[in-house]
Amino acid sequence: MVNPKTTIMFKKQLIVLCIAFLSITVIAATAAAQNAPKADHVALYVKDMDKSVAFYEKVMLFKPLADPFHSEEHVVWLQTGEHTQLHLIQGAKDIPDRDMNIHYAYSVNDLAAFMKRLDELHIKYRSGNGEGKPQTRPDGVKQIYFQDPDNYWIEVNDDKF
Repeated sequence: MVNPKTTIMFKKQLIVLCIAFLSITVIAATAAAQNAPKADHVALYVKDMDKSVAFYEKVMLFKPLADPFHSEEHVVWLQTGEHTQLHLIQGAKDIPDRDMNIHYAYSVNDLAAFMKRLDELHIKYRSGNGEGKPQTRPDGVKQIYFQDPDNYWIEVNDDKF
């Protein structure tokens, strides 16, 4: 016959063990997430600061930020997301050709509306294979590519992550 006190003690020990295991799992997952790098900013070296700032404010709708460093060099800070920024740094001597495989990406809620604005601003865009329309990735996300005034490639997609 099973002793009821032993059963109760075993159940209590099992509950304590489960709580301890879950606590350790949560702490480990939180620590791993806190230690993993997350996006902060992108810095681009540009030739014509006024032209680049106008592009990113008008086309990408990024909002200017105050330079917290009050830097001697000409740097413009733009808000690109809740906790991300774009830093434009004046001083590039030329505008080289750039490979589309080297790009940075942003998502929008309505890619068709974004493309309409690009059309109105006479900004040419393309798919990854060169067509002047969006392409659909294997995961169903639609995307387009275009270049800024310094030939940096930008991808805009409708990812809902």
